[in-house]
Amino acid sequence: MTRSTAMPPREAKLLSEFLLDPAPLRDFMPPGDFTDIFPKAHRANPAVQDVYRELQRLREKDMDVVRRAIADEIARSKRLRREYASERRRQDEATVAGLDPAALRIEEELWDHGRHKAHTLTSVHTSIEQACRSLELQITEAEAESARALAEVQEVVGALSDLRSGRFAQPASGEDLGEEVLATLKRLEAVCAETNV
Repeated sequence: MTRSTAMPPREAKLLSEFLLDPAPLRDFMPPGDFTDIFPKAHRANPAVQDVYRELQRLREKDMDVVRRAIADEIARSKRLRREYASERRRQDEATVAGLDPAALRIEEELWDHGRHKAHTLTSVHTSIEQACRSLELQITEAEAESARALAEVQEVVGALSDLRSGRFAQPASGEDLGEEVLATLKRLEAVCAETNV
């Protein structure tokens, strides 16, 4: 079975090169190598060649199944591309309820998210690099915020620990001590609430 010219060449070529080109038995097990598998006394036996031919026939049969599967995959891919293009056209033509179509176009142009421009390898690469930089910046900011929150929690817990062990920063009466404990606990609660947001 030969490749159909109706198949998209990139997909058909890719699938065929990776699934079919290395598949023939002769390519990875020449008859001489196959014969060498058998004990020396049996290598000249005609049955060895019969087994090899049978393996070739089975391999070809499997390759035909793969060829049909490739053709089916290409057909399914065409159908999916048509459905995707149709959906994309539908979305491009759709208007958001309550939003002026002109305003929507202006927003798309401002944010460079216009759907009418096809991505190229370069534009995809650039977009991915920008996204990576943005994520790295967000990670750095999150780590700094986490470190700040951890330091604040450690400070509050340290202050509570000092109160528990009786080490006071300043001499305090019973009332002042109670107020200091409450203030420290409220500070701890506020820090914990901030980190949960």
